Amino acid sequence: MVPSLLILSAGLAVTLGLLVIRYCREQTHRSEEIRRLEEKHLSERATLQSENHALLNALNDPLFLIDAEQRLQFANILGMSLFSERDILNRPLEEVFLDRRICDPIRQALKEQIPVTTQLTLAQESSPFDNEDHPGETTWLVDARPIDCEQSTSYVRVIIRNTTDEHHTEQVRKDFVANASHELRTPLAIINGYLENLLEEGMLSDQATALRFLRIMRKHGKRIARIVEDMLIISRLESGEAGSLKVKPFRLEACIRDVVERLESVITEQGAEVTLSMSDPDLRMKGDRFYWTQVLFNLVENALKQNPEIALVIEVGSETAEDGLRIWVADNGVGIPAADLPFIFRRFYRVEKHHSQVEIKGTGLGLSIVRRAIDAHGGKVDVTSVPGEETRFEILLPKTAIAKSKPRKNPDEAFEVKSPRA
Repeated sequence: MVPSLLILSAGLAVTLGLLVIRYCREQTHRSEEIRRLEEKHLSERATLQSENHALLNALNDPLFLIDAEQRLQFANILGMSLFSERDILNRPLEEVFLDRRICDPIRQALKEQIPVTTQLTLAQESSPFDNEDHPGETTWLVDARPIDCEQSTSYVRVIIRNTTDEHHTEQVRKDFVANASHELRTPLAIINGYLENLLEEGMLSDQATALRFLRIMRKHGKRIARIVEDMLIISRLESGEAGSLKVKPFRLEACIRDVVERLESVITEQGAEVTLSMSDPDLRMKGDRFYWTQVLFNLVENALKQNPEIALVIEVGSETAEDGLRIWVADNGVGIPAADLPFIFRRFYRVEKHHSQVEIKGTGLGLSIVRRAIDAHGGKVDVTSVPGEETRFEILLPKTAIAKSKPRKNPDEAFEVKSPRA
């Protein structure tokens, strides 16, 4: 009996041991499986998070994620770039955005759980993001929107877009319409006024007065035609028509000669002098001659208009250089104040009257046409001015703008502009 019990006990012990071993193995396997699943989950989560961050970093706008405690939890690359080297993660709103007007719509979106979009114009010396890349007056679109998620903590997605350029473009458009209306209305009012006078009884019988009125009307009619022509040129340049420029080789000196001939009466009347300085008088360039005539005409005419009472000397020159072709128009007139230099290529922009003590008439589109025509040819224009000494508009064109020179048909032909100042 005893041996049987011993055998049974031993069998049970062996069975129990096997069961324990099996259980331990199963637990080990289960633990390894759980660990493997956890690692897989963490890996998939990290991959998903990396992909999400990559997508958010690919956005063209700065993006931020704000939690319910009004702390910044995430910013994409463009968002981080607004703050230079400053640490902004897990910081309160007021420590991240240095202007209360940016924080207010974000707080409203968090509190009321509604989308809030607002546009802000910030006029200050330093950037609201502590970034020197955006000093001065800037315009920003702040778009704050709650995120629907199952977590107990609510988040707000914030996009902050720099709309300064768009705002400026819209303002320019409004100014263009207002200024164009004003520029057209003034000569039209003058013409209508003289027409009413001419239609008065007996006025036409006074031939001397009638002739004087008609001459004034013709003058302002030409002014309207010039405004319309300049507006059409600007429209063509900005609408993309400049992409179909009629690019052909032409002699630069001949183009300058045409400009001087058109302005000869003004040059003679003012006693001005125009000189030519070309390293290669036979230089031929590739471009649309119509637009280059407009560019040089506007620059020379602008110098004459700015200096009606000065013994003015205007130099038009060109030279080839390693970086391309340089063309310049320089004069010794009253110059342009430094404060106005950044803005003179804007449509209808006028330098303050007091700098020359005379009212400068014109369409206000001349220099804007100059900038856009040069841009259309792949060039750049720069202006420097030392009042009373020299004002210089310098144009730089790529080497592709230089065409092969050909000897002139008449070698004795020379550039000359006569002036009564003798």
